[in-house]
Amino acid sequence: MTMDTADVIIVGAGLAGLAAAAELGDRGKRVIIVDQEGPQNLGGQAFWSLGGLFMVDTPEQRRLGIHDSRELAMRDWMGSAQFDRPEDALPRKWAEAYVDFAAGEMRPWLHKMGLRWFPVVGWAERGGSFADGHGNSVPRFHITWGTGPGVLEHFVRRCRAHEASGLITFRFRHQVDRIEMENGAAKGVSGTVLAEDPAVQGAKTNRDPVGDFTLRAPSVVVSSGGIGGNFEMVRKVWPEQRLGPAPKEMVAGVPAHVDGRMIAISEAAGGHVINGDRMWHYTEGVKNWDPIWPAHGIRILPGPSSMWFDAEGNRFAPPALPGFDSMTTLRMILETGYDYSWFVLTQKVIKKEFALSGSEQNPDFTSAKWMEVIRQRILSGKNATGPVEAFKERGEDFVVANDLPTLVRGMNQVAGGGLIDEAKLRAQIEARDAQVDNPFTKDAQMAAILAARNYKGDKLIRTAKPHKFLDPDNGPLIAVRLHVLTRKTLGGLQTDLDSRMIDANGRVVPGLFAAGEVAGFGGGGYHGYNALEGTFLGGCIFSGRNAGRSKAVS
Repeated sequence: MTMDTADVIIVGAGLAGLAAAAELGDRGKRVIIVDQEGPQNLGGQAFWSLGGLFMVDTPEQRRLGIHDSRELAMRDWMGSAQFDRPEDALPRKWAEAYVDFAAGEMRPWLHKMGLRWFPVVGWAERGGSFADGHGNSVPRFHITWGTGPGVLEHFVRRCRAHEASGLITFRFRHQVDRIEMENGAAKGVSGTVLAEDPAVQGAKTNRDPVGDFTLRAPSVVVSSGGIGGNFEMVRKVWPEQRLGPAPKEMVAGVPAHVDGRMIAISEAAGGHVINGDRMWHYTEGVKNWDPIWPAHGIRILPGPSSMWFDAEGNRFAPPALPGFDSMTTLRMILETGYDYSWFVLTQKVIKKEFALSGSEQNPDFTSAKWMEVIRQRILSGKNATGPVEAFKERGEDFVVANDLPTLVRGMNQVAGGGLIDEAKLRAQIEARDAQVDNPFTKDAQMAAILAARNYKGDKLIRTAKPHKFLDPDNGPLIAVRLHVLTRKTLGGLQTDLDSRMIDANGRVVPGLFAAGEVAGFGGGGYHGYNALEGTFLGGCIFSGRNAGRSKAVS
C-alpha cells in the first residue's frame, strides 16, 4: 500500500480538476491529482468537446455587430434556469457569479493564458418562445481555436510546469473508493490501484485491481464529472413526470468512465446532492460509424433549416426547431411514445448547416489552421466537411435519395415498422416549399430562417439560403434518424461560493470541496433546468478556478 501526503488531493483529472490544480500550484500548494483512467485520458471529456465557451460582450461579438451585455445575459440565464426550489439559493448565486465572470474577466484571463477563438460567434439554444423564457437572445458561443484540446493544452501546460517544480503529482489508474474522514473533516482518500491499460483515449478500460493506496491531505476537491456514460444511473434519476419516460434506447455522448462513482462516495463522506433530476441530453444524436466508447453517439449541431418529424412523420411544432430549445424538444419527442425522430433536408442544407460536435469531428478547427478551415468548408464544392460526408455515406442513421419515394422507403427500412407515409410527408414538405417564393411567410421555421440570415455569421457559414426541398436541383434528399444522446448532469453536489461541500443540513463539510459537473458546475446546479451552451466547459473552468483560489483550502 502506498501512502503520501499533500496539501490538497484532487479527484478527477478533467478540465475542472486541472483548472483547480493550476491555481493551487500558483499558490504554492502541494497537490496530488488522482484519476481512475490512464494518462492518455488526461483532460477527460473536455478533450472531445468542440471547445465552445459562453462569453458576453466580447470583441468577437462586437465585430459582428452583436450588442450584448451582462444585463441581457443575466436575463437570458435566469429565464432559462427557471429556478423554483428553495435549494436553488446557492445555484442562483453561482449563476450570477458565472455571468459576471463571462461578461468580465473570463476572456482577457483566458486570452492572456493563450486561448484564441474563431471569429464567427455561434448562436446556440435560440429559445423560440418569449423574450423572458429560455434561450440566448444573441450569439454567444465562442469556438476555441484547437477545439477541446486547444482549451485543455493551456491548463495542462500550467499543471505540468508545477509538476516539474515538485508541486503537483499525477496518480493515474488510482480509483478512489472512500474519502477518509476524521471527526467530521476530510483527511484524504483511499482506494484501488488499477492495472495499466493501453486502450486508446476514450475507450473503455479495465477495472482489474493490482494494489491499494491511501493519500492524506486536509483538503479534498472532487472534480470527477457526471453520469452520462452510465445509462443505469441516468435512468434512475430521469425526471419522468417532467420529460416523460426515459428512452428505451439511447446513445452515449461521453466515454464509459463518466460513471458517477464519486457522487455516492462524496455523499457517504457528508456531501449532499441537489437537483439530481435536472439533466441535459441532446435530441440530435447519431450512432458513430467508427465508435471509440460503448454506444458511442455524436451530436449533430444543426442550423435552422432541417425539417423535424416524429417517428410517424408528423412535423414538430415550435419551439421544437433545430438548435432552439433542447429540453422542450426532448419532451415533445418522448410524448410521441418513440425514442427517436427524423431530420429531412437537402444537400444544400447539410453542406452549410451540419456540424458534428467534438474535436475529432472537426479536424480543421482542431488544427487551428485557417487553410484547413477554408479547404473543408469553402473549397469543398457541393460537399459538406469530410467528417459529415463520411457519416452521410457510412452512418446507419443516414438515408440519401434522389426522390421522395426512395427516401421514404429508406427511412422505413432504417427504422422498421413502415411508419412513414409518403403522401403525408410530401404534403408537409410541399406546404413548406410553397413558402419559399416570397420574403414573407406564415411558417414559424421559415421565419426563423429568415431571421437567422439577418445575422452575418449565420448568413456566411451557418444558414442555407431558403430553397425548395423537393426541387431536384437542390438534392439529393437526406433523412437522418436522431437518437437521444446522453451528455450532462445539471444537478450535483451542493457547494457554497468557496466551493465547499454543503451537507444535508446546510452545514459546511470541513475539508471537502467540489468543482465541475459533479457540483452541477457550481452550487449543485447553476444551470437550473436549461443550459445556454458553452457553459459546460466554461463552468468547469470557472468552478475549478474558484476551488483553486478558495481561501477555505488549507
